Amino acid sequence: MLFNSIVFLFAFLPILLTLYYLTPKKYRNYTILLFSFIFYAWGGVSYTFILIGSILINYLFVKQIEKNNALKKTWLIIGLTVNVLIIVLFKYLDFLIDNFNILGAVFISDFSPVPFKNIVLPLGISFFTFQQMSLLWDVYRNENTEKTSLSNIALYISLFPQLIAGPIVRYNDIVGQIKHRVSSISLFRSGIQRFVLGLFKKVVIANTCGELADSIFNSSYDSLDSPTAWLGIVAYSLQIYFDFSGYSDMAIGLGRMFGFKILENFNFPYISKSIQEFWRRWHISLSTWFRDYVYIPMGGNRNGSYKTYFNLITVFFLTGIWHGATWSFVIWGLFHGFFLIIERIGFKNILHKLPKGVQWFYTIIVVMIGWVLFRVEIFSDALLYIKKLFSFNLSSEFSFLNYLNNERILVLILAIISSSLFFMKIKEILERRSLLLTKTVQTFMDLGVVLLLIISIIYINSGSYSPFIYFRF
Repeated sequence: MLFNSIVFLFAFLPILLTLYYLTPKKYRNYTILLFSFIFYAWGGVSYTFILIGSILINYLFVKQIEKNNALKKTWLIIGLTVNVLIIVLFKYLDFLIDNFNILGAVFISDFSPVPFKNIVLPLGISFFTFQQMSLLWDVYRNENTEKTSLSNIALYISLFPQLIAGPIVRYNDIVGQIKHRVSSISLFRSGIQRFVLGLFKKVVIANTCGELADSIFNSSYDSLDSPTAWLGIVAYSLQIYFDFSGYSDMAIGLGRMFGFKILENFNFPYISKSIQEFWRRWHISLSTWFRDYVYIPMGGNRNGSYKTYFNLITVFFLTGIWHGATWSFVIWGLFHGFFLIIERIGFKNILHKLPKGVQWFYTIIVVMIGWVLFRVEIFSDALLYIKKLFSFNLSSEFSFLNYLNNERILVLILAIISSSLFFMKIKEILERRSLLLTKTVQTFMDLGVVLLLIISIIYINSGSYSPFIYFRF
C-alpha cells in the first residue's frame, strides 16, 4: 500500500485514525500494531509471515542477551548472523549465484551453472532488518536498561509509517514513546502539514522530475548531446531527493498524528560543500547506522590513516550493496567512499580555502556523477552517459528543449528552489518564529496545506502508478 494511493488516503488512514482515538489509551498500541500488519500484508500476505517470524526470532535473541551475561556476546553474534542470512537469502542469493556462475564459467571448462531461485524481495526488508540488528546491539550494550516486551518490539519493527522505506529508527529513540506518548492538537496538526508536504513532494515534484529523467535515461545514449545529458541527471537528482525525502516527510507526519516523534532523515543535502557533509545530510538514519554499528566497532579513525581508509571503503561498499544486489550500487558506494578518502587525505583542507561556491560546485558535480552510476545498471552505459555529460557538444536543434514543457520547467524551478540554501534559511526562520505567528498567518498556512493536498490529489488521479524509489531496497 502506497502513502500516495487513494485507498490509503481515503480508507486506510481515516479508518485507523478513527479507531485509534476511539480505543482506550492502554490498547492503542495494539490497534496500530494490527493495522501495521494489515498495511504490510497489502503488499503480499505471505511475506507478512516473514516479518512476524523475524520479529519473534529477534525477540528470542533479545531475551537471551538480556538474561545470559556470560553468553550475551555469543547470542549477539548468533542474532546478527541470522539477520544477515535472512537478508542474504531474500535479497542477495541470486546476485551471489550469478557471480558464482560467471566465475565458474571462466575457470571450469565443463561448469554447470546453478539455477536462479527468483525469490521475490519482501518490502522493506533492508530497513526492518537493520532495525532488528540495531536492537540486538543496543540491548547487548545495555543502552536500554528496561526489559523489552514482545508487543513493544513488534510495534517498533512494524510501525507502518517507517516500515517500508524508513527512516531507520533506533529502539532507544522510540521505546519511551511506545510505552507512553502524549497526543496533542498542535502535534496532530503539524503531522498533517508534514504529511501533505511530503505527498506534494512525491506526486508533484518527484514524479514530474522522474518522467523527465526516464525519458532521457531510457533513450539511446549515443545520440545524447551534453545539455540533454545534464538535464537528465539534474532531473534524476531532484527526483530521488524529493521521492525519498517526501516519503520521510510523510512517515514523520504520520508518526506525529499518532503521537510519535520520528527523527529527521534529510537536511538539505544538495547545499553540501563536501562529500563528508553530504553524508551528514543525506539519508541520515542510514549513515548514522553504519557509523555506529559498523564504522566505530571496526575502529573508526582511531587506528591510523590506512585503517581509517579501509574502514571507510568497507562501510561504503556495504552502503552500496545495501541499496541493491547489483554491481552498479557497489560501484556507487565505492565512488563515494573514494571521495571521502580523498577529502581525508588532504583535499578537504584545500577545499576549505576555496570560495564556498566552488566547494558547493565540486560536491554537487560529484554527487550527480554518482547518481549516474546509481541510476544506470550497466557500468559501460553509465560511463558513456558520463562521457556525454563532459563532451560539451550542443546540437544545432537544441534537442534538450524537446523534453521540456511548461509544467516540467515550473516543477524544475520549484524543485531547485526548494532544495536550496535560500529555502533552508526561510524554513529555519519560520520554525524559530512558529510560536509568534498570528492566527491569521497560521490560517493562511493551513489554507496553503489544503491547496497542496488538492493539487496532490489531482496529480494522483491523473497520474500513473508510481512507487517510491526506495521501496525496492
